[in-house]
Amino acid sequence: MTLDNIKTLEPSQLRAEMQGLKAKGFDYLSNLIGMDWGEEGGLGVVYCVENTQTHEQVWLKTATADREQPVLPTVSDLWDIANIYEREAYDFYGIIFAGHPDMRRIFLREDWVGYPMRKDDKPAEQNPLRMTNEPLADDTTEYTMQPDGTLTTKKNVVFGPDDYVVNIGPQHPSTHGVLHFRVALDGEIIRKIDPVLGYIHRGVEKLNESYTYPQTLALTDRLDYLGAMQSRHALCMCIEKAMGIEVSDRVQVVRTILDELQRIDSHILFFSCLCQDMGATTAFLYGFRDREKILDIFEETCGGRLIINYNTIGGLMADIHPNFQKRVKEFIPYMRKNIKEYHALFTGNVIFQNRSKGIGPLTKEQAISFGCTGGTGRAAGWANDVRKNHPYAAYDRVEFNQVLRESGDSFDRYMIRLDEILESLNIIEQLIDNIPEGNYKEKTKPIIKVPEGTYYQAVETSRGEFGVFLESKGDKSPYRLHYRSTGLPLVAAMDTACRGFKIADLVTIGGTMDYIVPDIDR
Repeated sequence: MTLDNIKTLEPSQLRAEMQGLKAKGFDYLSNLIGMDWGEEGGLGVVYCVENTQTHEQVWLKTATADREQPVLPTVSDLWDIANIYEREAYDFYGIIFAGHPDMRRIFLREDWVGYPMRKDDKPAEQNPLRMTNEPLADDTTEYTMQPDGTLTTKKNVVFGPDDYVVNIGPQHPSTHGVLHFRVALDGEIIRKIDPVLGYIHRGVEKLNESYTYPQTLALTDRLDYLGAMQSRHALCMCIEKAMGIEVSDRVQVVRTILDELQRIDSHILFFSCLCQDMGATTAFLYGFRDREKILDIFEETCGGRLIINYNTIGGLMADIHPNFQKRVKEFIPYMRKNIKEYHALFTGNVIFQNRSKGIGPLTKEQAISFGCTGGTGRAAGWANDVRKNHPYAAYDRVEFNQVLRESGDSFDRYMIRLDEILESLNIIEQLIDNIPEGNYKEKTKPIIKVPEGTYYQAVETSRGEFGVFLESKGDKSPYRLHYRSTGLPLVAAMDTACRGFKIADLVTIGGTMDYIVPDIDR
């Protein structure tokens, strides 16, 4: 969508406006995006809030001209997810959020100098390679804006002197990625989780500012590598809509089928690795056996299995393989049969049921406040499916159920993914014999320049809402290209979901949250 209606507010107006929107039912903060509009526009933030009943969205922005000590009011007391989003904006832009209780870096080292997402920052000169251990702060600063405009500070403690803290990570646990939790324990009971992120941060959003638009596409495949097709689809759609490019019906249907195959692929891997994490090696092997069928289909048509590079601006890299429809139609009954095998082998296992039912629940209100979209939110009863709420591609042509559950615990998060495999098979079955004729790619200019403006496009990936925010100045490279991570809200909610449960439960809770860390460490 084109964001022609972004409401601009003074920092002094922001709190009252946000409180009013929250009271009107805009209970989902989907985006909080740090921005540097230069000397004239200042340092600021773009916000998007959504009403979860009507799905209406409101976009706002605010900025401060003070580059030495930029201060904006916090909204972390209104939406839980703003806590980690504001820390991200502080980390990369140096924006201080008055009233935020924990102004620490979240991705970069504590001893990092400068703010690398600022247009005038020179991180390479300020930050030589450090081979020393990373310092981790056990205290943090809370800033308060006084009525006379002065800024006062107060020290808060992350962990107290009596806390017994163990490190979970930063090894590579299963397929989630390199993640580090500092966990405060009382015996075996979790009292607090402090996530330390950024171990595989590659500065993707900063790199995009110097890349041409076709060059930016390859980086999306390397975010959530188990939803590569879907993330790239979002970026292509955002650029296409900004440029007024209409792709053919053939492209829309093929993209939808491939997105659903990607969802099944991801959910099978979720099942397999959760089983492995919990000691069920046989189920792990069964899942990998079935996932191979999808990867073979991807390889034949797209040329890739994990990093797929198939969607492009204006359509697809190549038309579907002559065997594509035949192989997909053979896979549908095969997978339906094998889902029953999964349930017989693992779902009904008494050990798994005891370790998942009632473990790590999130309420519907908590899921919304943390922005936990996808299966994690739907397990708590939140109908957040972008395919239903903001249809795109061919999703308005097919019938499927948005699978919902109520308890929001680890068992329901597990069951949601397996039920969604069946729904994805239903979507594919409705489309596979009805792929229309047409171009697989529209012609585009050799050098792509997106018209000046601000744009946003979201898709429903395997883990929830993946959004692409694009601000263009009319050049061949984006001025700002931000990705709404599906996994960052899931990690942010881990502290809430795990408190009061045992350290052994962290494996189950984290596994059923289903975050992928390269998507978080953008």
